[in-house]
Amino acid sequence: MSSRYYPIYQLNNPQKRIFLPNFWMKLVKPSEPQPPNVVQFKVPMAMTNYDIKNYLEKIYQVPVMHVASELEDGKIKRAYPRGFLVKEDDFRRAFVTLARDINFTFPELDAPEVKTKKAQEKDEYVKELNNSFKKHTIQAKGRRGLPTWFSF
Repeated sequence: MSSRYYPIYQLNNPQKRIFLPNFWMKLVKPSEPQPPNVVQFKVPMAMTNYDIKNYLEKIYQVPVMHVASELEDGKIKRAYPRGFLVKEDDFRRAFVTLARDINFTFPELDAPEVKTKKAQEKDEYVKELNNSFKKHTIQAKGRRGLPTWFSF
């Protein structure tokens, strides 16, 4: 499962070894509403349902009741600037059902932050600069192509 090289075991020279998996799992926000105990992941094609369950239970100690997965094709896009077609990698979408008493809600990433005094001052300064820029652009409206700082 791992392609990393580890030193060979030698008698009377014990070494602690940590075996890390080569797999990755990406938590995905579901596009359709899911029950509170269902979590959605993108995983590589090589992972099976059994691997997904063991990965979550052994590494993260999450009680998994059931795993269902489906294969998805990667998107085909037109490459810039040449225009030839490029296909993204295929992946497996896994739906993991947790125990009934565990509820998972996807974290709100766009939550408003509490602004500090310096951040508020910075915002006010930026607004002042924008207002002065608008004032100069209105004054230079008839002189297209000339920078706003250039005047008689």
